[in-house]
Amino acid sequence: MTTHPDALADRLASGLLSFPVTHFDADLRFDEARYREHLDWQAGFDVAGLFAAGGTGEGFSLSPEEIDRVVRVAVDEVGGRVPVIAPATGATVVSAAQARAAEDAGASGVLLFPPYLTEASQRGLVEHITAVCRATELGVIVYSRANAVLTDATVAEVADRNPNLIGLKDGVGDIEQLTRTYARVGDRLVYIGGLPTAETFALPLLQLGVTTYSSALFNFLPEFALRFYAAVRAQDRPAVYGMLSDFVLPYLDLRDRARGYAVSIVKAGLTTVGRDGGRVRPPLTDLTEDELADLATLVRKVA
Repeated sequence: MTTHPDALADRLASGLLSFPVTHFDADLRFDEARYREHLDWQAGFDVAGLFAAGGTGEGFSLSPEEIDRVVRVAVDEVGGRVPVIAPATGATVVSAAQARAAEDAGASGVLLFPPYLTEASQRGLVEHITAVCRATELGVIVYSRANAVLTDATVAEVADRNPNLIGLKDGVGDIEQLTRTYARVGDRLVYIGGLPTAETFALPLLQLGVTTYSSALFNFLPEFALRFYAAVRAQDRPAVYGMLSDFVLPYLDLRDRARGYAVSIVKAGLTTVGRDGGRVRPPLTDLTEDELADLATLVRKVA
C-alpha cells in the first residue's frame, strides 16, 4: 500500500481512521487467526488507515517482539488494501528501532507515541521526534498527549526539520493550542483527532483543521462510525447530535465506570455483535457481566 509520506498524508486525511483491537487467546497470548479475521472485516469498509498495535490495540501491553509480529501480520493480511500504520514507543532508541522495523515489515507509516515514564522539555521532544523521523523514510505521525504535549512552536520546528513528519495526532483537545498550531503550520500536516471516543469532539475540532480522527467504535460498529463521520464532514449538526444522544453519550457513561474501560469496552463491543473481542491484558480489566449486558442493549439500538 502507499508508503510515500505525501501520498500517505493525503490518504489518511481523506477518511475515517481506526485502531484495531489486538486479540488474545484464553492464556492472553496473541491470537493471530482472530486478529487476521478482524482485520479482514475492518478492511472491507471504507476506512482510510488502520493503526496496528496502537492504544486500542493494547500496544502498551505488548512486548517489542509482539509489536513487530502484530505489525507484520497486519501488513500481510490487509496491507495491499489499506495503509497499515505501525507504532513507535518508549525510549528514543527503541522508538527509532521500531520505526526501522516498521519499514522493514512493509508498513505504510509510523505513529510516534510519547516516551514512557519521564518528563520532557519541548527541546527534548524536538530531538526525540527528529531522531525517529531520521530513522525511517516512512511518513511519521506524532501523538501529542500525556508527557509529550507539543506547543505550536515545537510542531512548526519539527515539521520544518523533518520532511517525512506528515501528521499531528491530538490527544489533548486544547482549542487555543490547536488554533495556534494550525495558524502557524497550516496544511503542512494532517491533523488527527486522538481523544478517547473521538466522535464526541469531532464536530468542533473540524473547525480547527482536524479533518479526521481515530474511531474506536469502528472496531465493532463500522457502519455507524462511517455514518457519524459522514455527518461530521457534512457539518450536519442535527444528525451528529442525534447520534451522540442516541448512542455515543450513553456509551461514554458506560465507558467511564472504570479506568481503562476506553479499551475494554471496545473488545466488549465486538463480543456484543458476535465477533468475540476476547479479554484485555492486565493492567486493564474487562467489563462485568452486568456492564456487558448494558452495552449489548445499547448496541442493539444502532447495530
